[in-house]
Amino acid sequence: MTQLLIKNAKLRNTNRQSDLLIDRGKFQKIGTGIKAAPDAQVIDADGNLVCPPIADPHVHLDAVLVAGLLTRKNQTGTLLEAIDIWGEWREHLTKDLLKTNARKVIDWYIANGVLRVRTHADCTDPTLLTVESLLELKEEVKDLIDLQVVAFPQNGIFTDPMNEKLLRKAIDMGVDAVGGAPHIEYTREDGVKDVELVYDLAEKYDRLVDIHIDETGDPHSRFVEVMAKESINRGMGERSAASHTTAMHNYDNDYAYKLIGNIAKAKMNMIANPFDNAVLQNRRDGYPRRRGITRVDEMSERGINVCIGHDSIMDPWYSMGKGSMLQAAFLLLHMGQLNGASQIQQLFDMITTNSAKTMCLSDYGIKEGNSADLIIYDAQTEEDVIRLQSECTHVIRKGRVICKTQPAKRDLLYSENKWVDFKL
Repeated sequence: MTQLLIKNAKLRNTNRQSDLLIDRGKFQKIGTGIKAAPDAQVIDADGNLVCPPIADPHVHLDAVLVAGLLTRKNQTGTLLEAIDIWGEWREHLTKDLLKTNARKVIDWYIANGVLRVRTHADCTDPTLLTVESLLELKEEVKDLIDLQVVAFPQNGIFTDPMNEKLLRKAIDMGVDAVGGAPHIEYTREDGVKDVELVYDLAEKYDRLVDIHIDETGDPHSRFVEVMAKESINRGMGERSAASHTTAMHNYDNDYAYKLIGNIAKAKMNMIANPFDNAVLQNRRDGYPRRRGITRVDEMSERGINVCIGHDSIMDPWYSMGKGSMLQAAFLLLHMGQLNGASQIQQLFDMITTNSAKTMCLSDYGIKEGNSADLIIYDAQTEEDVIRLQSECTHVIRKGRVICKTQPAKRDLLYSENKWVDFKL
């Protein structure tokens, strides 16, 4: 494999430009004035931001792109109606359609610099078609992107006698993580059992934990406290992720303060999903209308690892989306009031290093010896990347360029009839 030399790269957390020498798919040397072999491929980053690939720790690839195929639309815009619609549609889903749609979205991800993805797979369907399809896809695209698959009981574990058996079978099929949905269960008691069983199974089969939890505007939905307790008692917090936790938006502040302290003690990872949460939660509020974004700022201030997921892409829950985590960060900046200078840097962490930590990735980051996965943006700072929604000019996977994008060129006509090229 020919060497690849990236010159004049603006790396994060440094004011100087660096050269990156890549050999045999790994970062061989990082520094200045690096020389490469005569036949090496050379890319001049021209002082633009070069960073590890973007990571999306929360999406549902089994449902992407079905919005235009559904027999009925989500008229209330609520989470519960979306689940009902998905249950109806799932009967028409085929492996070919699921994998075709997911593969198309993976192409979108790659173009947007996303090379690490955790996808949930609904395991309440008796056929387990979604789990089987996504595990197959994980293997098929491994040269382009790393996928993790979560066994996700969309309709709850104890709402149907078959669901626990299906969850166990999905684990046997080789998923990476065990999921739950305690707020979907019929009772508080079943919700607690939901969380406890997920931890039992994850501990027994050495899997990660990623639970859809308190995804509601109901301030009485408090299952994340159970996650924190189980994480502390079992020492599994760093391998656990709480997804959504939108009820936290509506908690009493004294209770939230105590809860956030326990989450920090547990060393749990928290995933906010601003696209879906901004439109699905608090639909019954009337006005003034709250938004169901979890307490990202308060958790970050207390040292909790918070990251951002895309969640849905053109499905019953969210009809928009194009696989851009920059869009998700941009939305969270506004919805979470995260426009302070240091907070903007944190937002970029939330789609890179924080997500990688949540996914328990080891071979991640621009570091000598690591796999040479990286992206080059058409901007020099994290602030400009988010502000401009910058293109990835180069997406590199194991030392090989797998996607190139030519940013739009703009020419401005001045009064003296001279065209001048400019950037925003």
